[in-house]
Amino acid sequence: MSATHLPVDTKAVLSQIEAAAAEGKLSAGAVDNLRAWLTEPRYAEYAARVAEHVEEEMWKELDNVFWTIIPFGTGGRRGKMYPIGSNAINDRTIGESAQGLADYVKDHAKDHAKDHAKKHAEGKSGRLACAIAYDTRHRSRRFAELCAGIMAAAGFKVWFLDGYRSTPELSFTVRYKKCDCGIIVTASHNPPSDNAVKAYWSCGGQLLPPHDQGVIDRVMSVEKIRKIPFDECLASGQVEYCQEEVDQAFLDAVLRQSRPGSRDLKIIYSPLHGVGASAVMPTLAAAGFEGVELFGPHAQPSGDFPNVPGHVSNPENPRVFDIIIERAKQIGAALIMATDPDCDRMGCAAPKTSDIYGPWDVLTGNQISSLLAAYLLDIGHRQGTLTPESYIVKTMVTTELLRRIADSYDVRTVGDLLVGFKWIGQAIDEHGPADFILGAEESYGYLAGAHVRDKDAAVASMLMAELAAAAKAAGLSLHEKLDELFCEYGCHRETQVSVKMPGSQGMDRMRALMQQFRAQPPRSLAGIKVARLRDYLNQTVTPIGGEPAPLAGPCGDVVILDLEAAGNYVAVRPSGTEPKVKFYMFAHDPPIAGEDLEARKQTQAERIAAMQADLTSFAGV
Repeated sequence: MSATHLPVDTKAVLSQIEAAAAEGKLSAGAVDNLRAWLTEPRYAEYAARVAEHVEEEMWKELDNVFWTIIPFGTGGRRGKMYPIGSNAINDRTIGESAQGLADYVKDHAKDHAKDHAKKHAEGKSGRLACAIAYDTRHRSRRFAELCAGIMAAAGFKVWFLDGYRSTPELSFTVRYKKCDCGIIVTASHNPPSDNAVKAYWSCGGQLLPPHDQGVIDRVMSVEKIRKIPFDECLASGQVEYCQEEVDQAFLDAVLRQSRPGSRDLKIIYSPLHGVGASAVMPTLAAAGFEGVELFGPHAQPSGDFPNVPGHVSNPENPRVFDIIIERAKQIGAALIMATDPDCDRMGCAAPKTSDIYGPWDVLTGNQISSLLAAYLLDIGHRQGTLTPESYIVKTMVTTELLRRIADSYDVRTVGDLLVGFKWIGQAIDEHGPADFILGAEESYGYLAGAHVRDKDAAVASMLMAELAAAAKAAGLSLHEKLDELFCEYGCHRETQVSVKMPGSQGMDRMRALMQQFRAQPPRSLAGIKVARLRDYLNQTVTPIGGEPAPLAGPCGDVVILDLEAAGNYVAVRPSGTEPKVKFYMFAHDPPIAGEDLEARKQTQAERIAAMQADLTSFAGV
């Protein structure tokens, strides 16, 4: 008899749980959720395994995976995989996510029948449709098939990307196939233990108000998960593979953003064991870059991410480039690019000068954003395609160097956005895709073009390769191009630090810390007085020692402390996907003729380090 069908002495198991709680081995939330998984019919298939854990007194594991219900946030669910648990990624929590999305989309379709009649007139089938993709992580294919079976059981036509594909290609598929929603199974750059499901709306972007909360409500109220076996769905045509058609259409759309110029550049590209080779390599080849090497040690798709530091495939970590730089010097490459496992973020490293055998350094997300903006705006200016309606988009924690560059070209900046690329996608639709130049966020996400409503590492990699080749032709490195921007617009330096707060007490600590910043903010940072506090949750701006006034802008859990030195500030926010608080630090000094730029960079590095020390001391971490 299988474990899932063994009889369970529920009363005895519950008694053990109560005793463990009395001894402080289980939190109150874990007790409540364990009781639900043992007694409620919707969790019946998991009761035996829960009982086994209790009988083996696996209290730490049980508390970790049951202390709360893993939230379906504004984008989806993300966390550690474990076969049972309300606070883990498993068949039940993934299934609830897909079922809740299906239920909400169906109800929304009923309420908006006119919209569907319009779509039908535009060539869309009257049947609801969903696009699904998955990355290289463990169990991603299984979870994708589970989601497909659930969407099919709910009456959706499922367009399935068979094989590892990028998150931006999923966004593109939703738009290209005129789907009502989309799902991708990926945990981005999280550790190998994690997985996630991200939900997309018909625009190809992640869920926005009011749909985000509407889907959350339905996910949290799911009782029964209805599904059809994946093989049956394929045989009946309810699920249809579409990767060959979509791959080509996606590539064509990315290539439309290519600019003419030199292609004389050796490049090393690393997918960091993720899906990126399916998108970036074909893009670079089609854009005319022949000297591209796929970095061998990172080429194998693997959910273990075996050959990257700490087994965390994150291009934001400079250490992932160390061994690639060694290879670049061996073959004479002048650019390294790496993408995260689902290929929506891109990081890069380049020689500090035109001497490719000399010192190398990585570029931050803010620096890459600024270089791309200057590249695209300069081309637009020379071609005469910029208009007063042209605009770039960034989040509020992304460098203001972007705005200063855009201002110099008389281009608008839409920059007062909450963190998350979905807000950039929304801005593109609100302001019109025809005038959109670039969307960027400091966390290594960039978009040019209107083919998706999410960040896209394929288009970013292509444009960065073009920019690096143009710089090489001019006898410059990317770092020297960045220095040119600093000389023209002032020296900028930004750093982001995350403080993890895991476990059942983590959320309480995060809430208390955010309240501390609001109620009693530090009076100075790095020896510079704090001038005012911007509280985007309460939408107030308060001079230190003064009275609050209304704050224009979006509503979200973000606090910004503006220092008396103009252009220097810090932002604090809890992560929307992981149990941690993020500190963003910004230093800026206006351009000074004849300034020693290297000395200024060092001064700013020391200022940022002092900000960080003061913030972590204030936070007690």
